[in-house]
Parts: sequence; structure tokens; C-alpha cells
Amino acid sequence: MTALWTSTEAAAATGGKATSDWQASGVSIDSRSIEEGDLFVAIVGPNTDGHHFVENAFAGGAVAAVVTAQWAADRETIRENDPLLLVADTMAGLEALARGARERSSARIAAITGSAGKTGTKDALAVALTRLGRTAATRGNLNNQWGLPLSLARMPADSDYGVFELGMSHRGEIAHLASLARPHVAVITNVEAAHLAFFESEQAIADAKAEIFGSMDATGAVLLNRDNQHFSRLHRHAEQAGLEQIYSFGEAAEADFQLLDYALAPEGSEVCASVLGDVVEFRVGAPGRHWVQNSLAVIGTAHLLGAEIWDVMAALAEAQPAKGRGLHHRVALADDEFELIDESYNANPASMRAAIEVLATLVPRPGGRRIAVLGDMLELGSDAANLHRDLAAGLGRSNVDLIFLAGQHMAALADALPESKIGAYATTSEDLVDAVVASVAPGDVVLVKGSLGSAMAPIVEALLAIKPPTSWTERQVAGNNA
Repeated sequence: MTALWTSTEAAAATGGKATSDWQASGVSIDSRSIEEGDLFVAIVGPNTDGHHFVENAFAGGAVAAVVTAQWAADRETIRENDPLLLVADTMAGLEALARGARERSSARIAAITGSAGKTGTKDALAVALTRLGRTAATRGNLNNQWGLPLSLARMPADSDYGVFELGMSHRGEIAHLASLARPHVAVITNVEAAHLAFFESEQAIADAKAEIFGSMDATGAVLLNRDNQHFSRLHRHAEQAGLEQIYSFGEAAEADFQLLDYALAPEGSEVCASVLGDVVEFRVGAPGRHWVQNSLAVIGTAHLLGAEIWDVMAALAEAQPAKGRGLHHRVALADDEFELIDESYNANPASMRAAIEVLATLVPRPGGRRIAVLGDMLELGSDAANLHRDLAAGLGRSNVDLIFLAGQHMAALADALPESKIGAYATTSEDLVDAVVASVAPGDVVLVKGSLGSAMAPIVEALLAIKPPTSWTERQVAGNNA
């Protein structure tokens, strides 16, 4: 296997000094998840110093560690044969590895950002492109100031495609991340009310997302959501950045990748779309209207990268949500089962509405109910109460039978709902667990969703612990083989 980084290459990229020769097959900044052959980068973060875990990294299989020269000089217990890469600053070293990986690669790069849908779009695009060539992609949502450079540093030199997710919560973050990724294609899935605690308006969020255009050259292409209310603003930013290839996706008649028709079902959706004027039909394996929208972004991005979209459309039939982002489970009870939708990883008004719409498409078994277990949407600023209260209309349209709410902001939604619909309200998710577990019954369809800081995952874990579950995909395979 070709090494991802040799000591010589890493030293050249970072301007550091290797204490010995080594070859790394991966890069990590977390000693707890080290894999055999990794290069460990000892990041100094706001809460911990990675240098404290260098020995743990070596014990876990790391072949070398990127550390500061000062730390090595001050460390009395350092072993003479420890394989180290000495740099002035380890964060700068990680970013240097990211730049080095980007510069040495001829891969076609897509960078994806947006208030919602960016992780699902990234994952589906990466799976599709893997069919066509060696594809490097962001794992999970490693999309911030540490995650994006780590993802780039992991890109093999012979990659054909790179698909990277860019996240933000403040101005300037996208600009910096984009300067590392230097994408050939930039995608903005949408702009919605998210991170309003750090921005004065949605327009300001759009302006920050548009920073992604600043590191593209004139040959780059842009893909925007034509249905989003900030489309014109983003289009103008792209033009001001000197970009001429500006494309769009959505239901609007002007969209280059236009949704013509679709049929939603619990197991996925059938889609008819126009791809630059050519009508195509394909299937999306993941359920929900938002996945239909994501599929247009996937096809559009693949086309702009120069990929064959027929293979991409075939791959979309196998698209599945990730853990915490819409993964479906069948959970066995004593004599039957209920269905669980795990949306516990993140939430903002747009993604919350999308999840509730998915719940509406799922039909409970006889005697079952639609149940929503919702936690606070965080970082929404002074308008948080209204944005939570506004969810009441969607819950009503979706015929949700029972609603459990956790968090201070969800008190506003509790006040807006009929008392008969509320299963329980608690200020923390921990105080809601027992009530939710006691309530579920055979035939129910249960949605659990909230921001990561709302800690809704323990509710999911408690529901799964009722009896070992079978994932949606495994259930379908078992049924087909019966």
C-alpha cells in the first residue's frame, strides 16, 4: 500500500523536522480513535492539549506524532527513538499538511456548505463518486477549523475526487476553510435560520456562506438552491467573485437541475428531473422531501465535476441517512415492534421541518401513533422562542399524535400546542427519558430530534435498549431474502 505521508513529505509540507524515517497510512488528532499506521497530530485546543496523549497514540498504533519542538525540548521522558515531526505550532502543521495534500493532488474538488442538508449531500455524493474513481471525503461532519484540514490531510495523492463539507458559526470561518480546500465546485445547499446567535440576520448568514467563492479561480463552478429565498444574493456574490459558471437546482422553472415530479414513500422516493434540459428518472433510497432536494444537488455537483451522472443516479438508490441524521430502526417489543427515526445529531428550523415532514409520510401500524420527541434548537439568538413556536403548525399538518419536548426553548412550543398532544415536557432530555420509554407501544413511529447540545441521543439509546434493533437496511435485506 502506498503511504499517505512519508516523514520526508510531511517535513517538506510543514517545514518541520522528522526525528526518524516513517510512513503513515492515515492522520488523526484523537488518540482515542487512533488506527494502526496513523500520524498523530497533537493539537492544542481550548480545553485540552494533545501533547498529553502522545504516548496513548503510540500505544494505539500511531507510527509518528506531530509535536511542537518546544514540547520535545522540555520533555524529560522523551525516548531517543520516538518518531516525531517537530513543528513550531501543531495546528499550523495540520493546516500545512492539508495544503500539501491539496497541492499534490489532481483530484476534482467539491466543497459543500449550507444551513441544512450539507452532510447528507456530501455523503451521497461521496458514495456515488466512489463508483467512478478514488474519492476522498469528509468523515461524518468533520467540517470545522480542525475537521476540514484533517479531512484534506487524509486525501491520498492519487485521488480522483474530493468531497469536503465546510461548516461555520461565525464570519470568516468559511473563507479560511475554503482557502484550504480551493474547490473546483462550490455548493450551497440553502441558507436558513441557523447560528442566528452569532449573526444579525439570515442575510448575514448568506453573506458568510458566500465566502466559499473567494478561493475559487475563474474556471470554477457554483451550484445554488434556486428555491431558497437568498438565491439572488448568493448569485450576486458569486458574480462579484468573478465566477461565470453559476448553476442552480430546485423546483423553480429556471433551475438547471430541476425537480419535475416526485413520489414519497417510507422506503425512499421516485424522482423525475430535468438535467440541463434532459428528462431523467431515478430513485432515492433515503426517505423525505429534503432528500429529493439533496439528490438534485448531488447530480448537479457530479456533473460539474465531470462525472457520469447515470452512475451517480444509480448510486442514489442506495442512499441512506447516517446515524443521528435520520437513520431508521425497527425496535422489537414483547410481541411486536415500533419504528424509530434517529435525528438526534443536529437541528435547526429547516431540518426540524424536514424531519417532521418525513414523520408525516410514515404510516403507523394498526393501533400505532406518530410520536415526536423534540429537543431545543440551539444558537438561534433572540428569536429562538418564535422559531420554536412556529413548529406547531407543521406538527399539526403532519398529524402527530403525541409530542414530548425537552429544553428551555421548547417551552414556547409547548405553549402553542394543544394540551392533549403533549406527552410530557421537561427542561432537560435526561428528565424526559423515562416518560418516552414508558409511552412507546407496538405500531408507533417515533421521531427523536434536537441540536447536539440538547443531548437527545440518550433518548435514542434508551429506546434502542428496549431490545436489540435491526437497522432499516438490514430489515429490508432480511425481508428480500425470506
